[in-house]
Order: sequence, then structure tokens, then C-alpha cells
Amino acid sequence: MIEFLAVQPQLLLLVRTLAQSVGMLIVVTVIFAPLEAFFAERRAKFFYPGFAIDLCWYFLNALAIAFLLTPPMLLIAKATHALLPSALTGFGAHLPLWLRMIAAMVVGEVGFYWGHRWCHEIPFLWRFHAVHHSARHVGFLVNTRAHPVDLVFTRLCGFALLFATGLAGAAGSKPDLVVAAVLFIGSIWSYFIHANTRVRLGPFEEILSSPFFHHWHHTKLDHKDHNYASMLPVMDRVFGTFYAPKHWPAEYGIETEMAESIPAQLFDPLLART
Repeated sequence: MIEFLAVQPQLLLLVRTLAQSVGMLIVVTVIFAPLEAFFAERRAKFFYPGFAIDLCWYFLNALAIAFLLTPPMLLIAKATHALLPSALTGFGAHLPLWLRMIAAMVVGEVGFYWGHRWCHEIPFLWRFHAVHHSARHVGFLVNTRAHPVDLVFTRLCGFALLFATGLAGAAGSKPDLVVAAVLFIGSIWSYFIHANTRVRLGPFEEILSSPFFHHWHHTKLDHKDHNYASMLPVMDRVFGTFYAPKHWPAEYGIETEMAESIPAQLFDPLLART
């Protein structure tokens, strides 16, 4: 009976996560499937080759966020507050919530940018990130094609800065409102920039990332090592990785072969030698 009670919260979390994932999938599909149908950058069927793989990754990574992201995030939150001066960790703690949210989106983006860039520049990290870039068709669901190691690492890079500056902190055993909001807003925007749609943002593309901006990051050409920002292209401007020609990329994917099964994509990077 005691063992059952100990396991029960995990089972409830599993059921709740899967239920929320189904609901979220319906929402993003209702939003982005029509955009891809009526404003497609390139013609593609709804059930494109690789759709099943992307769908599997969608649910696997929903579980990864629920079970794998929170423990190290709480550890980093406590470590930063223990090791860094209170003048730094308390910097954003007393800001109005609306200002904390804006600051968190900007400061977090710095960490997300460098976490993403390191996944390209460090061979050990690239073998996990290559799973994401292996997609030959880029659409909104490709957003969730990512190895859990890659997903957790890049998010921790951003949240570490939020904890270090006091813009976010641990609230009991769960991330606070700022962390949840950054995760949600960033996730929705990431679906948008991966979408197979020719929708452009005009002059605002210098301020907010667009499908055009991010699709060049997925090109099979050398330009995949550009446009790392998830939301704010100014990061690429500042750090010298911005790339935006007038035309769309011709093809997507990676030069090396990638296994097309979930078990292989999950375990091969763990077993590979750098």
C-alpha cells in the first residue's frame, strides 16, 4: 500500500501530462494546419513522410519536460541562489510581474541562443541536436522532433540565467509563473517558426523570428549554423550569426544518415563516440 501511494503521484503526473499533450496537440493543429494548407511555402501532405516520427517525439518530449526538466531546473535555481551574491539573484525579484515577464523573455533568450549555438559547435552536443535537424520536411510538428538531452540542455541554459538574475525562482516543488510562461510562449512561437508557411512579418522580422528566418537554420547548406535565436533575431545580429537572403532555402536535413526509428534516434546518440 505504501509503495502504491509512492508511485501514485507519478502515475497521476503521467496521465495529466498525456491528457494535456493531447489537448495542446489539438490546439496547435487547429492553429497551424490551416496556415500550412492555405499559405504553404512548399506543397506537402498533412501526413508527410516523417509525420509519425514527429508525432512520437511530440509525446515523448512532453513526458521529458514533465519528468526530466524540473529536477535539474530546481537544482540550478537553488545552486545559483546559494553561490551567487544576493544583489544579483535578487535583481529581478521585486520588479512588477509584467516587467519581469518582458525581462525574462529577453534574458532567457540569451541563454537559449547560446545553448542552441553550442549544440551546433560542440560535437558531443551536435549528435543529439542532429535528431532535430534530420527532418527533410519542416513543418510545425518538427518543433518537437528533438532528443530529450538536447531539449533539456537548451532550456536549462536559458533558465539558469533567469534564476541567476532573480527573474524566476523555485516556488515550492514547481517552477514559478515566469518559468511556466516562458516555456509556454516560447513553445507556441517555436511551432510558428517551424511551420511550413510563407507568412512573413515584414519590418518586424528584425524584432521577432519568423518561419523564413528559422527555415534558413534548417537548410542542408552551411547556413544551418546561423539564425540560432528562437524569438529575437537581434541575438544573431549581436553575435554575428544572422543570415537572411531574399529567397527560401531549397532543401532541409543533414548530410549524414540518420536512422528513421524512434529507438535508434533516441539511443544512437548516447552510444556514439565523439
